[in-house]
Amino acid sequence: MAKITLTDSFVALMRQKHLQNKVLLLIADDGGGKYSLQGGACTIGSKFTLITLDAVDPDYPVQLENDAGLQLYSSEYDLLFLEDGLVLDFVDHQIRLKDNAHGFDDGLRIATGQEVLAAFGKGLTVNGVSC
Repeated sequence: MAKITLTDSFVALMRQKHLQNKVLLLIADDGGGKYSLQGGACTIGSKFTLITLDAVDPDYPVQLENDAGLQLYSSEYDLLFLEDGLVLDFVDHQIRLKDNAHGFDDGLRIATGQEVLAAFGKGLTVNGVSC
């Protein structure tokens, strides 16, 4: 099991958004994943998103151990881009992800997994882009 530190401000944000009891996925938003919203090409491994779910998705079986008790998961693929010392923080109105080797793209998004899958499945257009 991988370990991640969740700062008090990040945990407070999850509580404020009523997400403390949801399953959260930390995904590399690379344009090819099941819940991916952006990225690809030069940005692979540099942009991440938090996806909220009502239940664990078997495609994301790696639980990220944390002291806050949040249900946070990822996949072996998504973790390829991350090093030890993972931290999720909330600073200056942005969710920030870092590890011992990187400070990743600030402003991680939070998206609802069901809405992402529904948009992809229905071929909806979001901001002029077909999903």
